[in-house]
Amino acid sequence: MGRGRVELKRIENKINRQVTFAKRRNGLLKKAYELSILCDAEVAVIIFSSRGKLFEFCSSSSMSKTLERYQQCNYRAVEASTSANETESSYQDYLRLKARVEVLQQSQRNLLGEELGSLGTGELEQLEHQLEMSLNQVRSTKTQFMLDQLTDLQRKEQMLQEANRTLRRKLDERSTENPYTLSWEAGGQNIPYSHQPAQSEGFFQPLQCNSMLQIGYNTGSPDQLTVAAPTQNINGFIPGWML
Repeated sequence: MGRGRVELKRIENKINRQVTFAKRRNGLLKKAYELSILCDAEVAVIIFSSRGKLFEFCSSSSMSKTLERYQQCNYRAVEASTSANETESSYQDYLRLKARVEVLQQSQRNLLGEELGSLGTGELEQLEHQLEMSLNQVRSTKTQFMLDQLTDLQRKEQMLQEANRTLRRKLDERSTENPYTLSWEAGGQNIPYSHQPAQSEGFFQPLQCNSMLQIGYNTGSPDQLTVAAPTQNINGFIPGWML
């Protein structure tokens, strides 16, 4: 009669549990050794007991090299799996965004009054309501913008009026302190003056003389020198050089 099947569950008896651990640990390490020899495989076994004691077996010269090789292989597998998952997820996102863009483009064409033949009565009413809401929003924004501009202009007007009052007050103060200076600075229009008439042009008249008169040394004969410069009394004035 064969041996019955052992039920796999935690052994409650502490002594039996320790005995079973020792036997099966040795059997596992033996199987690992046999596998590495018979099949020329790189085998590494790490065992921690319930008390935290370490038992290990490695067919290679270094356990760290085997673990590093395991991490590299595991990283490639994880990276490939992650890349495949990311590719699938990216494709799903692309399809979802593409459908969303198509819906938005169709809605935009409908808002512009295009391709309305495929819409029903309810959809047309909804589109009309949406357009009315948009128009009211635009009008409200425009009105608020105009009110803001009006408020800004009124504020600027008040500032200019205040500046004008300040300048007028300063001008009044200066006119009270020194009115003559302001009259002079205002221009010479208020200063009276009289125009003096020029001397009569008849007071001085040109003298008539002979064109043959020469001043200087004359090499000619005394008979050739003729001077016609009669003494004239111009308005009772006799030039001094002719006396």
